[in-house]
Amino acid sequence: MDIVERARLFATAAHAAVGQKRKYTGEDYIVHPVEVMNLVSVALGATNEMRAAALLHDVLEDTEVTYAVLHQEFGLVVADYVLWLSDVSKPEDGNRSYRKMLDRQHIAAAPAQVQTIKVADLIANTRSILAYDKDFAEVYLDEKRQLMEVLIKADPGLRARALQQLDEGIRELEQARLDKALAKSA
Repeated sequence: MDIVERARLFATAAHAAVGQKRKYTGEDYIVHPVEVMNLVSVALGATNEMRAAALLHDVLEDTEVTYAVLHQEFGLVVADYVLWLSDVSKPEDGNRSYRKMLDRQHIAAAPAQVQTIKVADLIANTRSILAYDKDFAEVYLDEKRQLMEVLIKADPGLRARALQQLDEGIRELEQARLDKALAKSA
């Protein structure tokens, strides 16, 4: 079994072990990492280590899996990619804005392969948030716009796709606000 299939099985089990489901749909959580991995797969120079890290990108943050276990199971490259993809901020670090700034600084120093995975994650999450949570989307899109400013090493095609998606999302929210204001004044 290759590293990508092992990562898919491992991530599926890790997220299931903590009962994690997708927030808006209730689907098994692995749906999201698979979507991220599929996006990474179209990037120039995508490697199996990148695909495996895409599948595992949330296990350090969301499950009981440790870096040591990832290192043992998948090697240094994949474990390091997942560590780079994990937020460094903690709730006790301060308000959301400050925590997001800490996380941006962390990912800004990440290698191109990691930034490519992060952009794929952003694309997948943006689609979901725009579809299911318009209220949070306003905050989210602003944060991701700032994040894209530091993801300059990511695959250019995925980066362009993410920027376009953010622009379209902002326009969609602005149109919704305008429609709401017009409906109120009518």
